[in-house]
Amino acid sequence: MEEPAESLRSDQVDLRRWRMSDLGALERAIHESLDHLVPWMPWAADPGRRQTAEFLARSHETWETGADYSYAIISDAEVIGSCSLMRRIGAGGLEIGYWIHPARTGRGLVTMAVAGLVDAGFQLDGVDRIEIHHDAANHASGAVARRSGFTEIGREPAPEGPLTSGESGIDVIWRMTADEWRSRTARTTAARRTH
Repeated sequence: MEEPAESLRSDQVDLRRWRMSDLGALERAIHESLDHLVPWMPWAADPGRRQTAEFLARSHETWETGADYSYAIISDAEVIGSCSLMRRIGAGGLEIGYWIHPARTGRGLVTMAVAGLVDAGFQLDGVDRIEIHHDAANHASGAVARRSGFTEIGREPAPEGPLTSGESGIDVIWRMTADEWRSRTARTTAARRTH
């Protein structure tokens, strides 16, 4: 199965496939981000070295099977978050997930990471759409989707209901099609040539 590159550069962030040697850096980033993550990420309610090591091992396995491509978000040579391309929305689709250290929010770094994932995702054969799903109460995730050029296509009850203290139980779904991405990329390329 075709897979994206293990390392991507997107403006001011590097995305690199997770490695077991990232355990300490990831554990530190999670613990420093708990107040920021617990309202939205069910896994953050029970962080620990074992769970973090299991995530890294699972990331390796799901990369190899093509189910999920998870990356460390790196800025200034420091692990500041995580992002993924996931094959869980049906044939031809990829879903993007992300989180970032709260000290690094507000700088557009997640938007840069999403741009890198979108570019890599649409280079894979057969991918015709990429989506971002988030809880309706998570306005920061919605802002990233909007800034990244995604279009909101719907809201629906979360299958399991709210799983964390911050969630409303309503999922917002954003989509970008391959045609929209190609058009956006062409406009950006043309704008660079005129400057």
